[in-house]
Amino acid sequence: MSLYKNLFKQTLIYGLATVFPRIISFILNPLFVYYLPNKSQMGEVSVIFAYLVFFNVVLSYGMETAFFRFYNSEDNKKRVISTATISLFWSSIGFLALALIFRKNLGDWSGISTEFITYTIWILALDALAIIPFSKLRAEKRPMRYATIKIANVSINLLLNIFFLALLPQWAEQNPGGFFNTIYRDHYQIGYIFISNLLASLFTLVVLVPNYTRISWSFDLALWKRMMRYGGPILFAGIAFAINEHFDKILLDWLHVPMSDIGAYSACYKIGMFMVLYRTAYTLGIEPFFFSHAHHENAQQTYATITKYFVIFGSFISLFVIVFADLFKQILVPNVHYWDAMKVVPLIVLANFFLGIYTNLSVWYKLIDKTHIGAYISLIGAVVTLVLNYLLIPTMSYYGSAIATIAAYGSMMIISYQMGQKEYPIPYDFPKIFSYLGLTVLFSAVSFYVPMLRDNYLVKITLLLLFLGFIYKNEKQTLLRIAKRKSNAN
Repeated sequence: MSLYKNLFKQTLIYGLATVFPRIISFILNPLFVYYLPNKSQMGEVSVIFAYLVFFNVVLSYGMETAFFRFYNSEDNKKRVISTATISLFWSSIGFLALALIFRKNLGDWSGISTEFITYTIWILALDALAIIPFSKLRAEKRPMRYATIKIANVSINLLLNIFFLALLPQWAEQNPGGFFNTIYRDHYQIGYIFISNLLASLFTLVVLVPNYTRISWSFDLALWKRMMRYGGPILFAGIAFAINEHFDKILLDWLHVPMSDIGAYSACYKIGMFMVLYRTAYTLGIEPFFFSHAHHENAQQTYATITKYFVIFGSFISLFVIVFADLFKQILVPNVHYWDAMKVVPLIVLANFFLGIYTNLSVWYKLIDKTHIGAYISLIGAVVTLVLNYLLIPTMSYYGSAIATIAAYGSMMIISYQMGQKEYPIPYDFPKIFSYLGLTVLFSAVSFYVPMLRDNYLVKITLLLLFLGFIYKNEKQTLLRIAKRKSNAN
């Protein structure tokens, strides 16, 4: 089992810098719910953040992935660093200049305050300028510095949000003639949220500035063209992923769903993000493992085993979150006025679980160097997202968006499995995987959507224990082998 222990260690090491920001988002959610005056402001913040995610993908235009590809394949690594850095530097500066010139037009088009548009533009530009410096740290195998800066960024953002939303109003009120009163603006919570993000991004870029002063600033046009060709499909896949992950908030706004409903939906959506933590940490550890193990004789069987255990752990986490969702809402969404959107939680949890399974199943096209297929599958998912949102939102509001999300990720999962079995057959234990997945969906629906059982924790915990018993029955021999090896080792 040392193979799987190494996989766990990789997941722990590489996942920290990515998972920690997700944890911070859990903390920020109740902070926003508690201190924003109403659900409408929460909705406005969610829509702007959705635009941020979408344009972050556009402004990176696949250059981050292209950088890793050519850094590892080219002899002149300094030329790769300087070419990628110069490309993103000038594209970011160009975006910043144009967007600031037309910020009023952007505000009129989107219905967002020009002031908030300005903050968003600066955040996007600063984050884009940090892409290659961060990539360089990873390429040079400096994970501690990478993780430290990433964690510092989200920590500063959290602390500034606490200061501006929770502490500054109190201190300003207690000292009417003091310094804090001079910097405090009444009814400016949304502005403070984006100022916090802006200052955190500025800090990050300042720390990374030496990466700009130490390069040769030599630009290789031929290399850049090759990097752009490589990064093109990555850009489209990234846009498709952003549509699947965040575009629902924008579509809800475009289709005239009240901001208060969007705010409630976005707040309760966060409860479904427990599965994102599991999926994110796992993905960061599993991808290097997949490639390093590709030439082993038993590679396909190993991939099949890993996928089965991902489904086992993911099924339990999904069911656990859904069973106790009404307890989690007390902490993560501490405002009863938001709870009318709780009905989306099981769908969002299971949707992210499906996306995690898709990540496992997608190993086949990465190993046979057909990554463009991943872009096509993501585009199919994006089409499903857009079409179902358009059809369902007018009659079902945000619940239609949740249905679209689970349908998109479910279709991607099924398509990847069917195509993969033709191109790169992997002997998945499909009967067991399907039984775990099916039982999770059944027990989740019973425990959450049956009114008489929603508050009956005796029944819900019984379902959870029955699921654990089902796992033990199916995996008993494997568990006994592990226990025997541990006893022999001791």
